[in-house]
Amino acid sequence: MSGSPPSPTRNRKLCVVGFRAVGKSAVTFQFCEDRFVDTYSPTIETSFRKSVKNVPVEIVDTAGMDEYSLFQPQHAIGVDGYILVYAVTARSSFEILKTINDKILNAHGSDKVPRVLVGNKTDLEVERQVSSAEGNALASEWGAPFIECSARTGKGVQEAFEACVAEIMRKEGGWEEKKKGRCVVM
Repeated sequence: MSGSPPSPTRNRKLCVVGFRAVGKSAVTFQFCEDRFVDTYSPTIETSFRKSVKNVPVEIVDTAGMDEYSLFQPQHAIGVDGYILVYAVTARSSFEILKTINDKILNAHGSDKVPRVLVGNKTDLEVERQVSSAEGNALASEWGAPFIECSARTGKGVQEAFEACVAEIMRKEGGWEEKKKGRCVVM
């Protein structure tokens, strides 16, 4: 790697992964198109393009994963960072991310892969099964930012994508942001 800082104009590729029906597509649509998609339609794979803090980004919204179809190898090719999404209303979606994370690290052959842990569906607080503290603890274990969001209201969604791009740029050796500490966005 050369000593020059990374180019902010080079496209970066983010992959949004997680268990089925956690709101990966809803989070992606909310970020890319400023709208909430209320109807559930299983995704095969969709790509979007958007600039995040002046960095052009391709966002790949993946099909929902389950115990039979965990992380696919093609989701490691050319991918710069990951947004790992779970539903705060579904403990199983949180637990399976541990396996998905391991598969991502194995596919990249490194534990320095830029990732952000995102707890979605915070608007359904009465149905919550995973506490903010649990999400924060897992993210700390991974050395990754943790953000809670609601695709329905949009709260925390932009922060999740910005955090992922910041992690990518930090790994590439450029774009140091002012440290604000870790926080949970609710």
